[in-house]
Amino acid sequence: MRLTITMAVLTAAGFVASANAQTVVTIGHSAPLTGPQAPNGKDNENGARLAIDELNKAGLSVGGQKVTFKLDSEDDQADPKVGVQVAQKMVDSGVVAVMGPYNSGVAIPASKVYNTAGVPMLPVASNPALTKQGFKNIFRIGASDEQLGGTMGQFAAKTLKAKTAAVIDDRTAYGQGVAEQFVKEAKANGIQIIDQQFTNSSATDFLGILTSIKSKNPDVIFFGGYASQGAPMAKQMKGRGLRAKLLGGDGICSADMGKVAGEAASIVYCAQGGVSLDKTPAGREFLQKYKAAYNIDTQVYAVSYYDGVKLLADAMVKAGTTTDKAKITAQLAKTDYKGVAGTYSFDADGDLKGAPTTVYVIKNGLPVPYGQ
Repeated sequence: MRLTITMAVLTAAGFVASANAQTVVTIGHSAPLTGPQAPNGKDNENGARLAIDELNKAGLSVGGQKVTFKLDSEDDQADPKVGVQVAQKMVDSGVVAVMGPYNSGVAIPASKVYNTAGVPMLPVASNPALTKQGFKNIFRIGASDEQLGGTMGQFAAKTLKAKTAAVIDDRTAYGQGVAEQFVKEAKANGIQIIDQQFTNSSATDFLGILTSIKSKNPDVIFFGGYASQGAPMAKQMKGRGLRAKLLGGDGICSADMGKVAGEAASIVYCAQGGVSLDKTPAGREFLQKYKAAYNIDTQVYAVSYYDGVKLLADAMVKAGTTTDKAKITAQLAKTDYKGVAGTYSFDADGDLKGAPTTVYVIKNGLPVPYGQ
């Protein structure tokens, strides 16, 4: 009799434990967390963590099972080889999806690893080649180079009334891609490209390049690259007395740009994907939550990673699974999710449909929408 009672108690305890059990779901994050681009990588990570904290606090059930989310954030150092190693590590550890990579030069080779394993990836990496590979697991949560570079080409011609432009890119997949799209749109709008120069993603001295460009006196200089090079470039342009404005994509459109360039950042015009956050109630709320959580201002894509984690969780709920990557991928392909930065739905290539872009200037160290 005692044995029967004991077994009954143990069985009942087992049911309670089972009812209270939670499924732990690990989401990967690949970005440069060290080196010159670390502020952007950490910003992306912060956005993803903020979303995960909120999901865990609210409590979420998928397929009748309570879920706890974890973030496995790895430093890919903005290096393609390291990024591929990170991708293989993520796949081997069983992550359900990956936020990132941030850099196009990392995302393109890493995407092959994730595609082979069927792991959905949600990058902001903007080079059009990323989504032209025929993979079905890529869902770009930011604007592409076509949209970013194209926006700045039109802005240079129609708003700044530029007639001539010089172009510099850092030879990364991102830098080349956004510069090529600027050139294409600038030419279509009647701007003459009078010089094209190249640097690398670790350079900080541009005096030789700028001296050569100054002799040609362009109205604008477009830089395809990141703030870690764009900020010293802006300072050296001012120091050399160039009259041109410095234009760029989302890579230079950050708080870090204003912080490092100082007064020279006043010559900078740049494009970001998405609407201006301070123009919507949801955007303002996000900025306040981010500042309260981390005591710093956002850079560029924290909100995209925040939205990305939330839309990924929404896809799991609708697919009814946290483990079947094929079902999650299929749900992402047909998602229509309203986030803070806009509505997310994807075309057949995995590009964000109708991705809005906003042109910014740097005021008081921060990007501010042009004309505001």
